[in-house]
Amino acid sequence: MRASILSRRAVLAGTAAAAALTAVPVPQSGRAYGAEATAPAYRWRTAVIGGTGFVTGVLFHPSVRGLAYARTDIGGAYRWDDRAARWTPLTDHLGWDDWNLLGVEAMAVDPAHPDRLYLALGTYTQPSSGNGAVLRSDDRGATWKRTDLTVKLGANEDGRGAGERLLVDPRDSDTLWLGTRHDGLLKSTDRGASWAAATGFPATPSATGQGVTLLVAAGRALYAGWGDADGSAGAANLYRTTDGTTWEAVPGQPSGTAARVPIRAAYDRHTRELYVSYADAPGPNGQSDGSVHKLRTTDGTWTDVTPVKPGGTTSDGSADTFGYGGVAVDARCPGTVVVSTNNRWAAVDTLFRTTDGGRTWTSLKDTAVFDVSETPFLKWGGDKPKFGWWIQAVGIDPYDSKHVVYGTGATLYGTSDLKRWAPQIRGLEETAVRQLISPPVGEAHLISGLGDIGVMYHERLTASPSRGMATNPVFGSATGLAQAAARPAYAVRAGWGDNGNGAYSNDGGKTWAPFKGQPTIAKDAPGPIATNADGSVLLWSFVHWDGTKYPAHRSADNGATWTEISSFPKGATPVADPADPTLFYAYDTDTGTLYASTDSGLSFTARATGLPSGDSQFKVAAAPGRSGDLWLSAKENGLYRSTDGGATFSKIDSCWASYTLGFGKAAEGARYPAVYQVGSTGTGTAVHRSDDEAKTWVRINDDRHQWGWTGEVIAGDPRIHGRVYLATNGRGIQYGDPV
Repeated sequence: MRASILSRRAVLAGTAAAAALTAVPVPQSGRAYGAEATAPAYRWRTAVIGGTGFVTGVLFHPSVRGLAYARTDIGGAYRWDDRAARWTPLTDHLGWDDWNLLGVEAMAVDPAHPDRLYLALGTYTQPSSGNGAVLRSDDRGATWKRTDLTVKLGANEDGRGAGERLLVDPRDSDTLWLGTRHDGLLKSTDRGASWAAATGFPATPSATGQGVTLLVAAGRALYAGWGDADGSAGAANLYRTTDGTTWEAVPGQPSGTAARVPIRAAYDRHTRELYVSYADAPGPNGQSDGSVHKLRTTDGTWTDVTPVKPGGTTSDGSADTFGYGGVAVDARCPGTVVVSTNNRWAAVDTLFRTTDGGRTWTSLKDTAVFDVSETPFLKWGGDKPKFGWWIQAVGIDPYDSKHVVYGTGATLYGTSDLKRWAPQIRGLEETAVRQLISPPVGEAHLISGLGDIGVMYHERLTASPSRGMATNPVFGSATGLAQAAARPAYAVRAGWGDNGNGAYSNDGGKTWAPFKGQPTIAKDAPGPIATNADGSVLLWSFVHWDGTKYPAHRSADNGATWTEISSFPKGATPVADPADPTLFYAYDTDTGTLYASTDSGLSFTARATGLPSGDSQFKVAAAPGRSGDLWLSAKENGLYRSTDGGATFSKIDSCWASYTLGFGKAAEGARYPAVYQVGSTGTGTAVHRSDDEAKTWVRINDDRHQWGWTGEVIAGDPRIHGRVYLATNGRGIQYGDPV
C-alpha cells in the first residue's frame, strides 16, 4: 500500500501478488535499551477516507439482528455497530512483530453462541512470512485468546476473496474446521485452542496450490471446496462429510473450465439447496470463465443456474469474460439468492438476484442509483462511480431481505431497497499509506500520498476529502509527494497513472496540473520527487516496481523540461534542505553514503561514508527551518544525526532502532521541533515523541493501538504540538493527540 511494496492497484495491473510484502522485514525481537520517560495519554483516531481497500468477506450473524463482521486482505477485521452505524476495528492490537497477521484469511461465528467470534489470520505464505494464527473471542472481538499455527495463511494472495475457510461445526460448537492453502484441512475440538490435520480428508495439498477454498454447513453436513482440481470430469473439487470423520467427493458435481474452482457457497435451509459459485481461477484477478450451480441436498440433484454465461462481446467489441464470486441466500425468503460476477472489466461487474431458485435473474446494476457523497473518491476522478470490481463478498441481512451488501476492491456498498446504494463503510479504513505532509499554513493540516487512490487533500480529518482523489491527472498509487518549505503553496506529486506521472499545485494541493513534460522512464518507473525550498527546482528519482533503479532527472522550469543528473545515486530519495534552496541531499542505501548538492541539484558529491547500507528503506529526514540538520533512520542499525549537511553523522544513543522519523511543532518553551519516530527505545517497537532533540523519548501509542507494520512515514503537525500523523500498511492514516 509502501514505498517498496506493491499496491493492490499494481497487482491489478498484472504484477505478482506474492511479491507484495517482501520488503517488509520480520523485525528483531525487542531488547532492553535505556529508560523511557513517563508516557503521556494520547487519543488515537483514524483520518476518514472511507474503505479504500479490498473487502474480502462480510458475514451477517444468523442469530443476532444488526450484528455483522467484515474482513480485509491487509487491514484486519471489523464488527458492525448497528446503533452507531459504523464498523469497529477488532485487530488494531496486533503489533510490529505481528504485521503478517493483519490480513484476515477467514472468519466464523457460532449460531448457537452469539458472542463467539473466530478469525484466521495470516497475510502471506511465502517463506519469509510468519505462520498464521487463530483468534477466538467470547465477547464479539472486544478481547481475544490466540493460538499460533504451524502453517501459513494467505489473506493477500490469490483466492483471498474465496471462503469462508473457517467454520464452526453445526453439530458441536467445540469443533472448528480450518481450510488452508498448502496444508490441507485442519480440525480443532477445543474451540480453536489447538489444531491438527483432519483425518480422512481425501484431497492432497501442494506447496503452490489453493487448497481448501471454502467450508459451509448444509444442515448437519459439511462441504469443503477444493481449489486445485483441473476441472476435468472425475477430478473432484467439492467434498462432503456427514459424520465429521469420513469425507467423499460429492456425486454429480459440475466439471469443466467454468466450474474448476469453487469460490463461495451458501445454503438455503428452506429449500435445502446449496448454491456454489465457480470460476476458472481463484481470483480476484485472472478469471475469464465461471458458473453458478445448486445442489438439492435431499436427492443429490445438480442444476446449472448460471445467470449469464461468460463469453461473447460487448457493444464496443470487447470480450465479455468473467467469473462468479460472492453468493448469499435470503434467510427469510426461500429461493431468493444474490450472486456476483467478478473480473468483468468489459461490461462491468454486477450482482444478480433471483427469487425463484435461479430460474430467472435480475441484474441489480441495471437499476442501481449510487450516492457516494460521503466518500467522493469513489468517482475515481470521473462523473460517477462504477458498480465495483473484485466483488467476491456478498451478504443478505437475515432480518431484512432488502438489506444487501457487497464488497469491492475499494469499499463496501449497501442498500435497503435493492435500488439505492451507498457506501456502508464508516469506521472501516484500509488505506496503505506512502507519504504524509502536514503543511504549516492553509486549510488542510494533512496531505497524503496513498496506495491505489493517489493523493488526497484532507481539509477535515473527520470526513472523507471533499475533492476525492487528486485529479489532472488521476494516479493509482502515489510514489512521491513534496511541498516547498519556504513556499508552501507550491507542491508536487508523482505516481502511477495513464495520463501522466507528475503534477504540480500552486494552491497547497487543492488543485493540480500535469507537468508539461516528463522523462520517458517516468511512465514505467515513477519514483519519489522533491522540490527545493523556494519551489524553483525539482528532482525526480525513478525506481521500477521490481526494484530496478534509473538515473534521476532535474527540472528548473516547473516540469516542462528535464535533464538527467548522472551524479545522483540511482534510486535514492531526494531530500530538499528546508532553509537553503541551493541544497539537496540523497542517501545511497547501497553504499551507506550521504550525497549532497550545493548547486540546486545540478551535481552531487559524496560526503559522509561508511554509514549503514543494504536496505532501501533507510530514510533521511531534514529538520524544518534549519539548514543541514539531517536525521538518518537506519532500522535496527539505529538513529543518526548530522548538523553539518551530511559531512559527519553521530549515532543517537537514546534508541536502538529507528524506522521512520518526522517533526512537529515544538513544545512550549522548547527551541527545537518535536521529533516523532517509529522505533525502539526499550523492549519493543512503538510510536515515540521527543521534546528535547532525542535525548529522551516517550511512547505515545499503547498496546491497543499498534496497527501492525508502521515503518513507512510519520509526520508531526507544525501547528499543533503533540499532534502526529502515522502511516499504516492497511489501517489508513492514524492520528494522535495528547489528551
